[in-house]
Amino acid sequence: MSRGNMFSSQLLKFGTLHSVAFVIRLCLVGFGIYQDKTMVVKYTDIDYHVFIDASRLVTQGESPYNRSTYRYTPLLAWMLSPSIYLTSHFGKLLFVICDVLSGVLLYHILTLRGLSSDAACRFSALWLLNPLPIGVSTRGNAEALLAVLVLSTLLCLQLKRHFTAAFLYGLSVHMKIYTVIYALPIALFIPNHKELKKNYRGVFRVIQNLFSKDLALFAVVAGAVFLGLTLTFYCMYGWDFLQETYFYHLTRRDIRHNFSPYFYMFYLTVESEWSFVLGLVTFLPQVILLLFTSLAFYADLPLCCFLNTALFVSFNKVCTSQYFLWYLCLMPLVLPHLRLTVKQGIGLLLLWFTGQGLWLAPAYYLEFEGRNTFVFIWFAGLLFLIINTVIMVQIINNYVPKRAVQQKKKMK
Repeated sequence: MSRGNMFSSQLLKFGTLHSVAFVIRLCLVGFGIYQDKTMVVKYTDIDYHVFIDASRLVTQGESPYNRSTYRYTPLLAWMLSPSIYLTSHFGKLLFVICDVLSGVLLYHILTLRGLSSDAACRFSALWLLNPLPIGVSTRGNAEALLAVLVLSTLLCLQLKRHFTAAFLYGLSVHMKIYTVIYALPIALFIPNHKELKKNYRGVFRVIQNLFSKDLALFAVVAGAVFLGLTLTFYCMYGWDFLQETYFYHLTRRDIRHNFSPYFYMFYLTVESEWSFVLGLVTFLPQVILLLFTSLAFYADLPLCCFLNTALFVSFNKVCTSQYFLWYLCLMPLVLPHLRLTVKQGIGLLLLWFTGQGLWLAPAYYLEFEGRNTFVFIWFAGLLFLIINTVIMVQIINNYVPKRAVQQKKKMK
């Protein structure tokens, strides 16, 4: 086969995959509109209505925080303002586009990491054809925006476009504060990237390289973006902005049933004077684990970001199904380097779904039958934490690092 025919074939596979993924999402958006109008159980996520209400408020010159339970950056409300002027479904279409764009970014990162076009398509399909991100984006949840920002940052770092990467990273931290967990791995990765390829991995060399020009540029640009947006919106919306966008998520103690191993403790101590202190103490396991994984795996940034995200979500005070997307969007970058057999991989996947199923059963009886199943939910949450830990250990033990393919053309 000639090079031209091979390129056409690869382009066809790439285009077909992403076109199919986009059409599937559009069909579900259309079905969601029909279901919302004709059925008792609605398809659209309640969060989407919160987003639209906040957008309506900002277009009227009011604060988005006049809408109760809006705990996001005002930037999101402004981004969705066409939903007020054009169509109320604009936000869903934007999230769907970001969802598919995440697949495009995954494809390019995978090819830069040495995969063929066919292999990159297969692994990016694990995101593009995954029912979970498809359902979340088409129901009107904004997680796809974060996936695009995180993956774009990783792609730009791979291409050594440090200025663009810094801008995107600063924006991602502003959009959702949890992405600050990537700061240490990135800080270690940027100045030591060249040295790592020469196998100079001494701790003194790593520390010395932290004072590099590239890292200084990244820190200044990312910090300027984050602080600039923070100052702008503080001037516009005052303390409400800081409280709802940042502080609420840091001090949040959610007593509703969720996958977190801490939820039952918060439920029992909701009236305790120690409740606030317990909420802060629960950050300690996350901080310790994130520190260790960052120091151990920063040389392979996608793996490190995946582990950091999975650990953060698993040990978080609040853990819901949509949080899984935070690390699932990074999973296709890790899978090509695992030496697990197909049987082992399917076994771990089934184990992960089994953990969710064991949690969902008592959660259903509590939510819809009104039965006191708090203890069972708590035990199921602990079991799910153990399952996630086992999976992460298996990933670490079976990961075979490979050098990323050097970009053939110098960036201008």
